[in-house]
Amino acid sequence: MAFDGLFTISMTTELQQLVTGRISKIHQPNAQEILMQIRAQGQNYKLLFSVHPSYSRVQITNETIDNPATPPLFCMVLRKHLEGGIIHSVRQHETDRIIIFQIQSKNEIGDDITREIHMEIMGRHSNLLLVDPTRNLILESIKHLSPSMNSYRTILPGQPYIAPPAQNKHHPLEYSEELLNVIQSANESKEIVEQISGFSPLHAKELLHRFQNGSNRVEIYKEYMKEFEQGGAAIQIVEFGGKTYYSPNELTHLDGDKFSEKTLGNLLDRVYFAKAERDRVKQQAGDLERWLQNELNKLKLKMKKLQKDFEQAEKLDTFQLYGELLMANSYAIERGLKEVELVNYYDEDGKTVTIPLDIRKTATQNAQSYYNRYTKAKTALLKIEQQFEITKDDIAYFELLLQQVMQASPTDIEEIREELMEQGLLKSRASKKKKKPLKPTPEKFIASDGTEISVGKNNKQNDFVTFKLAKKSDTWLHTKDIPGSHVVIHSDNPSETALLEAANLAAYFSKARESASVPVDYTVIKQVKKPSGAKPGFVIYFEQTTLFVTPDEEKIRQMKK
Repeated sequence: MAFDGLFTISMTTELQQLVTGRISKIHQPNAQEILMQIRAQGQNYKLLFSVHPSYSRVQITNETIDNPATPPLFCMVLRKHLEGGIIHSVRQHETDRIIIFQIQSKNEIGDDITREIHMEIMGRHSNLLLVDPTRNLILESIKHLSPSMNSYRTILPGQPYIAPPAQNKHHPLEYSEELLNVIQSANESKEIVEQISGFSPLHAKELLHRFQNGSNRVEIYKEYMKEFEQGGAAIQIVEFGGKTYYSPNELTHLDGDKFSEKTLGNLLDRVYFAKAERDRVKQQAGDLERWLQNELNKLKLKMKKLQKDFEQAEKLDTFQLYGELLMANSYAIERGLKEVELVNYYDEDGKTVTIPLDIRKTATQNAQSYYNRYTKAKTALLKIEQQFEITKDDIAYFELLLQQVMQASPTDIEEIREELMEQGLLKSRASKKKKKPLKPTPEKFIASDGTEISVGKNNKQNDFVTFKLAKKSDTWLHTKDIPGSHVVIHSDNPSETALLEAANLAAYFSKARESASVPVDYTVIKQVKKPSGAKPGFVIYFEQTTLFVTPDEEKIRQMKK
């Protein structure tokens, strides 16, 4: 990955389309992200700022992020100073990973004011600051740094704004004699990274690779820099060696699976959004995931104990045999024996059986004792079998919930919590305001031929998709004997393309996401039934046909509505 200084040059170019745009809304979905809605040049844009330690970035996004009911303090400060403001300029600070948005706004009494948003993209040190440039003061920041945390710069409201320390490297776009010497002499990527500002190892290696394909290094370098200044010549993602690399320009030095995008925003959505979404869910649902895993571990332990009890109880046939043999031979068995060896008349070879006896009892009393043990074991066996089935169903239910949490969005998590509360498995959270039950919001996809497909991401959504949203003639899909989502094709006669793409969705939103050749059943909705008293999301179905597909994430992205 490479959101370096050169990538920042291209991103700054892409963000120029926001200049003269009006900031209409500001939201803070979580502690690490700010989302601004901007109206510019007759279009609506969503501008995302993220200070996540691994996914820090600023971009125009097409993705949707859920917002909390109550905005945090930093969000409220931004709204006070920036909502309704006009973006006057977007610029990069030197060649650092810092983008500055200058905004013309108004204060409480209607006077014109100028504010700046400083987005510092620096990994775990990333920050987002609201600055008053007329006084060079920090008004607020998403992260605070006291003098004890950072001796070079204090980041607190009311403190002077100090830019991060300069790197003392050559400016990549100012063609000094020293820079030209580095370009002519560099043979390793490390030399470029250490001497020219803005270069990450990825772009340094790409530059050296391009040098090999031409004789004039300076011209090659200038052409490469021009590509960044223009916002990118071939926006690209490369999957290579189990890692993801991206750049505004073609990565000719890397072999691997290559994907093109139209904008840098689309590129970052593709690379980061699913990972960031998973991180958001972990923050919101870490306790739920741990609770589900603990419950699942308890159930699996219970299953092991039931298995042992089952093996013990299965001896009931032996107790019955002992009783019958003792009754049949009672006349020949003396009282006071510890055991007796009798011919088993059920055995074809006439083998004998040694039966333990209670020396205080007669043969008939010993036989009756074995009959009693047989009756108790038979009753116990029935109860164990019942508990075995209940526990097996509970394990399947909790495995399904755990799989749903692993693949959920923040909204899906709330629906899962609500389901567990309704089932009496989780205590309701104390709240002064009574929340209305959430309306299930299944995810929508469009097949290549235009057919609509709905996917349930949790049990509430599964029941809603299957029994309320779908028509009786629609086609229903689910992974065969594998926890997963209910998928509905909204067509009574889907094409083979729609069927295969819906099966891909069913396999992707299941426990078998990382597997190949996943079996997926499909049938019509009228053949799907919910047994009386069944848990949420549980159904039985008939007259199904099975397809085998391998989940394709790229195809899923193309189908997303």
